[in-house]
Amino acid sequence: MNHFNASRQPVQAQRPNSAPGSAEARKVAEQLMDAMNALLALIERETELVRAGKVREAMTLESKKQELSKNYVVAVSELKANQPQLAKSAPELLSTLHRHHDAFRAMLQVNLTVLATAHAVSESVVRGVNAEIQKRNVPNTYTAAGRRATPGPRHITPLAVSRSL
Repeated sequence: MNHFNASRQPVQAQRPNSAPGSAEARKVAEQLMDAMNALLALIERETELVRAGKVREAMTLESKKQELSKNYVVAVSELKANQPQLAKSAPELLSTLHRHHDAFRAMLQVNLTVLATAHAVSESVVRGVNAEIQKRNVPNTYTAAGRRATPGPRHITPLAVSRSL
């Protein structure tokens, strides 16, 4: 028999039925600007660290980045819920938010490009090391047709990589 325990259920945030006033809409817009600015500052720092080859230090920013990303998503959700009111009461603020968000997306794209480049370089290095290891472990033999023999599975040495820096 299942008993429903209301005290254990998560409490959902209740939204007021009335549309927010101009001051409340501006507050939502300011929260989004603050969330974008904080996340942007962290992303710029991460980009600088990765470009400088300080990947370990950049990885320490991950938990803060997750927290700021969560704040950003919450702020965007609030803005979407209040966008009609904001468009009526402060259209100039909404257009400023759009411009700021475009700059924010551009910086995110730069960050993603830097991270993808670092990933590709590290993958290339690991593949190169693996190729050198395999080359040293393979015997230099030839087939009856005079071609280089391909190594069997017993000649391939696995490569172990530690993911912690």
